[in-house]
Amino acid sequence: MTTVDLPLLPLGRGTDPGSERGVDCPGDLPPASDPALVERARAAKAALGDRVFVLGHHYQRDEVIAFADVTGDSFKLARDAAARPEAEFIVFCGVHFMAESADILTSERQRVILPDLAAGCSMADMARLAQVEAAWAALEAAGIADHVVPVTYMNSSADIKAFCGRHGGVVCTSSNAETVLRWAFDRGSKVLFLPDQHLGRNTAVLKLGIPLERNVVWNPRLPSGGLTRAELADATMILWQGHCSVHGRFSPDTIDELRAEIPGVQILVHPECRHEVVTKADLVGSTEFIIKTVAEAPAGSAWAIGTELNLVKRLAAEHPDKRVVFLDRTVCYCSTMNRIDLPHLVWTLESLVEGVVVNTITVDPDTERYAKVALDRMLQLPG
Repeated sequence: MTTVDLPLLPLGRGTDPGSERGVDCPGDLPPASDPALVERARAAKAALGDRVFVLGHHYQRDEVIAFADVTGDSFKLARDAAARPEAEFIVFCGVHFMAESADILTSERQRVILPDLAAGCSMADMARLAQVEAAWAALEAAGIADHVVPVTYMNSSADIKAFCGRHGGVVCTSSNAETVLRWAFDRGSKVLFLPDQHLGRNTAVLKLGIPLERNVVWNPRLPSGGLTRAELADATMILWQGHCSVHGRFSPDTIDELRAEIPGVQILVHPECRHEVVTKADLVGSTEFIIKTVAEAPAGSAWAIGTELNLVKRLAAEHPDKRVVFLDRTVCYCSTMNRIDLPHLVWTLESLVEGVVVNTITVDPDTERYAKVALDRMLQLPG
């Protein structure tokens, strides 16, 4: 995550001095390093034609989104790729776990490419397979593993998805977490939720009515997760100690300030935000929900949005009839998402034109098999 502290901005004004309804979003990304890159990207993409299909995650910078054939969240994009079997190359402008999901869902003849292999996800990296296997062994030693269903958020590595597939578990998205958890509780009395504690807690407490005290946090760096056998026995949700480095920054104090400064502002946040932020918000939902809500909102309405800044700035630009502000006083882009920039995209496309396939993401067959088991369980659920 990239953050730069800024002076407090007068939230009653926008950054456009000629408009009463400007965009209260601090900071701007630099322009493309070379204007000629735009033309090079166009030329390379045109030369590849239908052989290439470019996916752009909502959190990508505008210079990359401009060349995406489709935009969306991680799972939607992976399914979009699977729906284009004629595309030989899938260029995924996102992060590593997203490209893995695309490789799992696409055919063997398709190649999934990540323009920068350093584009990872800090949340996904917080749950390593060896750590999760050690946690499961501890749950077995405590005599409760038979009653636990593992559920992993889409924002996890392929081997964590495969772990869930092997152990009767399932994958969820931020849109269907409630449905998936209900499915899990039909099969066990406890859930091990990976890797985002906030999505797990918010869904359990606010959607399923599970008392907050029955949510415990497993710290993978401590023996038995830092929990006693009695705490594990009493728990309903065992939450992995992971979080999104962007969504975890938003604070309830900023919500209070914005409500005081912008009459009628509505607070719209992602469920990866902390529980104390979510409980103060007016609306909570996935990235797609946030986009849809702002698009359908009446002209003149005011929104403070708690999600990645690239998307918030894009929403503000697309809806000048509404006031859209960022739910923080600092610049907060997802640094790993922003590793996919125009130079990397041009290099990827031009390499393909020359017959060189770079940065292929390949999931091994055994991991793919069991990860797909967990994904298929989710896909079979209603909604």
